[in-house]
Amino acid sequence: MDTDALTPALLRQLRAQKPYPAVSVTMPTHRHGQDSEQDAVRLRNLMAEAERRLGDDGVDRETRDGVRAQLERAVAELDPRQAQDGLAILADTREYQVWRLPRSVPERVVLSDSFLTRNLVSAKAQARPYWVLVVSADRTTLWSGAGESLHEHTGDGFPRVRPQEQFDPQREERQGDTASTFTDEWTRAYLREVDEAVGAVLETDPRPLFLVGLAPALSLLRDAGTATAAAVGRVVKGGLTDGPAAALLKELHPALDEYRTRHAAAVAGRLDAARGKRSFAAGLDEVWGAVRDERAGLVVVEEHFQRTARVTGGHLQPVDPAAAPDPEVREDIVDELVETALDGGAEVVFVPDGTLSEHGGVAAELRY
Repeated sequence: MDTDALTPALLRQLRAQKPYPAVSVTMPTHRHGQDSEQDAVRLRNLMAEAERRLGDDGVDRETRDGVRAQLERAVAELDPRQAQDGLAILADTREYQVWRLPRSVPERVVLSDSFLTRNLVSAKAQARPYWVLVVSADRTTLWSGAGESLHEHTGDGFPRVRPQEQFDPQREERQGDTASTFTDEWTRAYLREVDEAVGAVLETDPRPLFLVGLAPALSLLRDAGTATAAAVGRVVKGGLTDGPAAALLKELHPALDEYRTRHAAAVAGRLDAARGKRSFAAGLDEVWGAVRDERAGLVVVEEHFQRTARVTGGHLQPVDPAAAPDPEVREDIVDELVETALDGGAEVVFVPDGTLSEHGGVAAELRY
């Protein structure tokens, strides 16, 4: 699975307490199988470690065999050609999940009573997922995007097709005016239903929303309800309700770039204002403390900022990643910080490397 599949509901399921052991295996990978042989060796070693840990922890044979079987199914599913920058495999006796992550993660094998989710949460935040609603007079589709990945979202009332009895294509031909298709009350009712459906999706999985369609459709949709009125970008283009994804993404690029530029400027402005009001934190240890106390309203992190740190007395002390194993050392402390920030209701934004160099790679706007 890709990170845009990580909905709040699924995240709750992954975090739910499970019969011990719930096994989480993470490792860095090479994109598109560029060094699949090295990845395969690393994965075999981690699977062997998981097997050893299951034996050392005194897990009974039936449970051990059940977890091993799920791990083997997960490994068999892997396709090196689909690899991204990181991999997470989650397994217990009943299920397994394979997650491809656009963010490097450390090599880890964790046995617990719930799955390790911090790397998934951080990777999704970095991918900056978004929704795309493509509207026409008789059919509306919803697309899920993350970075350069885009695919149609089926479910939650989508694709939404207008009942045939409400749509008369010959009427458009008789009147010779595309805009006339969007003037009748049936169309208005249909678009109100579309607005309600996408509103329910946004409530469950909030993301920036982009609208694509002909100008009359977008105009009427804007007046039909409240959910689509909050769209961050619009593309006036017809004929894309069925994609394909590559064509839709090509038309979206200018709107995506414009939104990201606008959003980055707004984030920089918020940090500057926070510094002036003395509601600003910078550096890993300072931001970590603010996040743990739920004082951070906005956390800004450089895209490839990663640190290994020891947690001592509530503070972080950077350590050499190659140092001897230590239970107080967190290899993925930045991912843990991101997950904790989101759990505390903070907004998390990733920015290009070097943007926060004077602040140690991470900064925050504080609530108080």
